[in-house]
Amino acid sequence: MADVTFFEKPDCGGNARQRALLAQAGHRVTARDLLSEPWTAATLRPFFGDRPVADWFNRAAPAVKSGAVAPEALDEAAALAAMLAQPLLIRRPLMQVGDRRECGFETDRVDAWIGLGIAPGGVPAAGTMEGCRRPDMPPCPAPEAKA
Repeated sequence: MADVTFFEKPDCGGNARQRALLAQAGHRVTARDLLSEPWTAATLRPFFGDRPVADWFNRAAPAVKSGAVAPEALDEAAALAAMLAQPLLIRRPLMQVGDRRECGFETDRVDAWIGLGIAPGGVPAAGTMEGCRRPDMPPCPAPEAKA
């Protein structure tokens, strides 16, 4: 069992499914609001490890979908600056267990890291735990504007 700090977008159905899977596996999950966390480049960067910069982004973010932000065209500094300005760009969830940090919820990677307690072959496919479950579902609610 692990103590998982789970940075999520509130009211996101995908994040709720991910949290439930972690709890079902016996992990203690502490959910935190990714959008209101006081991120800095130094606190955000460790979650991405050695992944390519383009993999740091939430592909469903409106700015990415519209083409206003092109993840493949950004270097590390520009990507972090964009994410600090628009936290919706951050691929979620961000998770921390001890000193290790990860982004996204690739079930095979999470299972190898902390275990999901699912019988072999029973782990949901990697793509099924990230993003909305069905393409015809409405988008997750937009965050309220901060004053």
